[in-house]
Amino acid sequence: MSLVEQIQKDIVSAMKAKDEARLSCLRMIKSALQLKAVEKMSPLDDKEAQAVLGTLIKQRKESVEQFTKGGRQEMADKESAEIKLIETYLPKAASEADIVAGVKAVIAEMGSPTMKDMGTVMKNAMAKFSAAGMRVDGKIVSEAVKKELAGK
Repeated sequence: MSLVEQIQKDIVSAMKAKDEARLSCLRMIKSALQLKAVEKMSPLDDKEAQAVLGTLIKQRKESVEQFTKGGRQEMADKESAEIKLIETYLPKAASEADIVAGVKAVIAEMGSPTMKDMGTVMKNAMAKFSAAGMRVDGKIVSEAVKKELAGK
């Protein structure tokens, strides 16, 4: 069952359970996926759907930060709950230790890159994580690459 089909099935079950918060979030996810499919002019595969969900998570994290700064804790809590729901449809996120180990492996494969090669190291590291089916935050990978290259 594809990700889009799974979300549609979960919308139906949320309607039956009268779970308004979950239903609202699932509908938002579905509309974002449909918008992307219309832009692409063909159905999304699971990788593309996961990319859309990753974007939604990133938006929610920024919203949580803004709501917290603005003293709107109830809105921040709502956004945090949406993040947790969206994450259930994505592969497990890589831990920081996994990211550091992956970055070290990429640097070892490349020989001895310098800070000038950071872009190449980042590209190779992100490709490696993607091939392994791991979900990673680009900021964390970037920080790990900087730290490893600065240590050389």
